[in-house]
Amino acid sequence: MVDIINNHLENYSLSSVLDIGTTNDLENESSNYLVKNIKNIKIFKSLSNQKIYSKNFQKTLNKSITKELNDHDISTFSSDVVISNATIEHVGNVKNQLKKISNTIKLSKKIFIITTPNRYHPIDFHTKIPLIHWFPKKIHRKILSLLGLNFFAKEENLNLLSKNNLEFLLSHFKNIEYKIHHIKLMNFKSNFIIIGKII
Repeated sequence: MVDIINNHLENYSLSSVLDIGTTNDLENESSNYLVKNIKNIKIFKSLSNQKIYSKNFQKTLNKSITKELNDHDISTFSSDVVISNATIEHVGNVKNQLKKISNTIKLSKKIFIITTPNRYHPIDFHTKIPLIHWFPKKIHRKILSLLGLNFFAKEENLNLLSKNNLEFLLSHFKNIEYKIHHIKLMNFKSNFIIIGKII
């Protein structure tokens, strides 16, 4: 995933990156993985519903990406690259997912990158349970509740997306160009990487 992104970004002159959905977990190697591995960026900013204390970020905004951004937010936190890694599936319903994409685009000066697991990979990476997430979402959530996984059973905590879902969401924005890349695990598309720009 990192190689796909870095190969794309090397075609641009970039100085700042905004990470959406930053976590304070510094022990897990996967935490803030993409933003830690982007090459040739000098200024790092963060937007998160957590209060971020990491010194890796010069500026931090403690705010949900589904909330309205004011002029100060946009002028202070807009960046050449805006990255949202495995966040869109955790913001809730379609309305919130659209707002998240809208805000991501508003904050991007040049490039935006959104990654998310593929709903139709055989294993859901959140619960580690195979196949049940292929059922209609209401049935999937009912099964998760029966298994005691009440957190992931709630739409506001987990709303997995397919490629068709992503294309539907992105079709609402006429001022962008994008390409959906993917990576594979077990010969199935495991994650999608949207790389887009404003036109």
